[in-house]
Amino acid sequence: MAISHEAVVTFDRIEGYRIVKSFGYAYGQANRPHNALRSTLRSIGEFMGFAAIDYLTDAERARGECLVALIEKAEGLGANGIVGLHFQASEAPDGSTRVLAFGEAVVLDPAP
Repeated sequence: MAISHEAVVTFDRIEGYRIVKSFGYAYGQANRPHNALRSTLRSIGEFMGFAAIDYLTDAERARGECLVALIEKAEGLGANGIVGLHFQASEAPDGSTRVLAFGEAVVLDPAP
């Protein structure tokens, strides 16, 4: 059962649909290792007034990867929607970044 992007929301419910079954929380995570060269170049760019485009790209890439992993796990459970989507990001002592996406995997049916 494929999950459409419209069925992945931060809300507790989706307007026009009812939750028929809940599979509990599912999650997906992505890790980005620390890159000293990239950090140095980013710092130089920020000092010169350039935007930190590489940093934003890495963050978006990690966010996208963990969201894909979350959707795959929810689909594996038999869900066709995810409600209550949350993201958490943390940095390890070695400088690597971990992004976690989690939400409740549910089966949705159109409301009568």
